[in-house]
Amino acid sequence: MVRMGIVGYGIMGSGHANSIFKGQVPGCELTAICDTDAKQFEKINAEHPNIKTFDNVTAMLKSGTVDAIIISTPHYDHPVIAMEAFAHKIHVMVEKPAGVFTKNVREMNIKAAESGVVFGIMYNQRTNPMFRKMREMIAGGELGELKRNSWIITDWYRPQAYYNAGGWRATWSGEGGGVLINQCPHNLDLWQWICGMPKRVTAFAHNGKWHNIEVEDDVTAYVEYENGATGIFVTSTADCPGTNRFEVLGDMGKLVCENGELVHYKLDISERKFNDTNKEMFASPKAERTVVDCPGDYTHHPGVLTAFVKKIKGEGELIAPGEEGINGLMVSNAIHLSSWLGKTVELPLDEDLFLAELEKRF
Repeated sequence: MVRMGIVGYGIMGSGHANSIFKGQVPGCELTAICDTDAKQFEKINAEHPNIKTFDNVTAMLKSGTVDAIIISTPHYDHPVIAMEAFAHKIHVMVEKPAGVFTKNVREMNIKAAESGVVFGIMYNQRTNPMFRKMREMIAGGELGELKRNSWIITDWYRPQAYYNAGGWRATWSGEGGGVLINQCPHNLDLWQWICGMPKRVTAFAHNGKWHNIEVEDDVTAYVEYENGATGIFVTSTADCPGTNRFEVLGDMGKLVCENGELVHYKLDISERKFNDTNKEMFASPKAERTVVDCPGDYTHHPGVLTAFVKKIKGEGELIAPGEEGINGLMVSNAIHLSSWLGKTVELPLDEDLFLAELEKRF
């Protein structure tokens, strides 16, 4: 059995613990919990007296009670705790986001590679069969050359009471951002996982537009890719009812993911070829509409943890290697930086400039 520890026993940490208690993560047992709030230990100590509790992560890592840890602390702590675990040869699963700024996430990735341990990130939405199918179809060339994508993801509605519930939430110093760093890391990861990384970002991120908070709650980003394709990403925590529509267009058709359904519009001829050869003024290629079958189970967090445990045992592959957490975060950092500077930002990001601008907002 892989002996698992959890660092940060809040909503996510306790959720992962429950998955393990219910037997949803085979080959793993929960042996230790670390949290700075001793009140979190009362129920655990009563129901699971064999689980060791710690109020100091270093003590947990040195205790010999864990082979691996799940990090579910506030965002700034993710790379710090992960790098300390790597130094002790402890395997790491880090909650999203990988961190707040790519400079220290890059350092974390280097330390992970040097340590030789298993390093994963909790991108559970990569287990969604629809997103896996989208990636498979696009990588397989079924849409042809990509031309445009758009993701309107505004069904992250949060009332003011949500922000009032935690003092570290929705602050630059405590959380490092708003909807981009809290709600959207999964979407930003999937966006780049499916469509690739952009080369340029132009964005508008409005701070406290709809809530009494200091960070962004309304974002519109425009991106450009190496091949000339473009993309739009729109998100907010104030739209009600919100929208979740992800559309990817290529010269051979498009995919639309919305309302639990993936629809494929397949052209009978490349739009580019049709454009070059057609002689009729208002003609267009014919498109066949198909609802795509997306086989497989949506295994969520337990699926990611199960793959993590298997990888530690030398079986199979991770759902999301930890080193890939930097990609979606770089897009997030670029959106922030573009909005702060009022200009287009090139990728790879100027990491020192981003950090300097971020620190101005503390």
